[in-house]
Amino acid sequence: MSIEILMPALSPTMEEGTLAKWHVKEGDTVESGDVIAEIETDKATMEVEAVDEGKVGKILVEEGAEGVKVNAVIAVLLEEGEDESALDKASSSKSDAPAKDNKKADQADSKSAKPDEGKSATGKSDTSEPKKPAKSESASRRDGDRIKASPLAKRIAADKGLDLKTIDGSGPYGRIVKRDVENAQPSKASASTATEAPAAKPVDMDDPLAAYGIARDRYDVEKADGITKISAKRLSESFRDIPHFPLTVDCRIDALMDFRKRVNAAAEKDGDKVSVNDILIKASGLALKKVPAANSSWIEGGMIARHKHADVSMAVAIEGGLITPIITDADQKGLVQISRESKDLATRARDRKLKPEEFQGGTFSLSNLGMFGIDSFASIINPPQGMILSVGAGEKRPVVKDDALAIAMVMTVTLTCDHRVVDGATGAKWLQAFKTYVEDPMTMLM
Repeated sequence: MSIEILMPALSPTMEEGTLAKWHVKEGDTVESGDVIAEIETDKATMEVEAVDEGKVGKILVEEGAEGVKVNAVIAVLLEEGEDESALDKASSSKSDAPAKDNKKADQADSKSAKPDEGKSATGKSDTSEPKKPAKSESASRRDGDRIKASPLAKRIAADKGLDLKTIDGSGPYGRIVKRDVENAQPSKASASTATEAPAAKPVDMDDPLAAYGIARDRYDVEKADGITKISAKRLSESFRDIPHFPLTVDCRIDALMDFRKRVNAAAEKDGDKVSVNDILIKASGLALKKVPAANSSWIEGGMIARHKHADVSMAVAIEGGLITPIITDADQKGLVQISRESKDLATRARDRKLKPEEFQGGTFSLSNLGMFGIDSFASIINPPQGMILSVGAGEKRPVVKDDALAIAMVMTVTLTCDHRVVDGATGAKWLQAFKTYVEDPMTMLM
């Protein structure tokens, strides 16, 4: 019996992904453990291994396809002794099975609109009722008012002036794919439909900023990758849906800089070097333990998760976006161990070699732009976490010390809080604890 290869869920929050690359083609023989494809998730590109062995009978999702839903069938394997006729059986069996993800209505429409050629739905010869037009057949591919078509197919259709409602899809569940629109031609029916119900004017991909009066020869256009698009979507949702507020405080870090020198004098003997960021991760973890009410997440439905561990996500810039690898139990680890882990995680993050569990599941985030000379800033919360700390540059500033003007190294930090779980007083207590550890780092050893 043929074996379906499904779009895997490579992280707990993954709903869809991009099939970035196929490592096999139809007719290839694969064994369990062979890498067959690369899937681009919200934060990384992951390799997909074959679970079963067999011959690749049919690839259903093209390389580069975006928005492929988790558990969608992306390819079919033929077992030993099977030929291509098994693919037809699998397809017919699949069409009779209950469809997932709201596709029952699609399937029912498809059955009623497309009976076997020359027969009615009852199986008897039917010469009295003509075959329904293509427009009615294509209605089976609609989910509400949405026509199921790949982004590439939509772009090609727009360029060719095609009405997608008049095109039959050959992809999974009747989805319109590239080959369908390449083989289609503009018709009178599509022109008539457009006249009767004009659709919203699509963006002219040759001149996408024309509506803003920006000439096309004054900019270049590049396609955003999966990480950038998903990050944009989630950060937009975070900024819109989470009631957040910032708290800002200045920390004097002269003692921290001296403390770091002494730590590195000992650590460098073993080839290690502790950064300011490593110390801030440790201080953040300890502050989360000292003010446990701040180590919380909002759960939709009116519940709050109180975290037992201080897992600090550190923001790392990668090509095309941002990723937040996690230092787990940051409060319990020594500075050298944190330094080693942070360097390893940052290196593998830039190479997109992190495992999902290494960048998902943190309870708090820290973003440090001080190395770029940024004095202060406020970050967007990384859901479902309740807080994120933004760290600015340490610089010499005039301060008042013992009622006299003096010079000190000062660092501005801003804590963005989810007001549903961290109110102003709780956020202030956390900042107070963090400030104490930073300004007197020896207290982190107590």
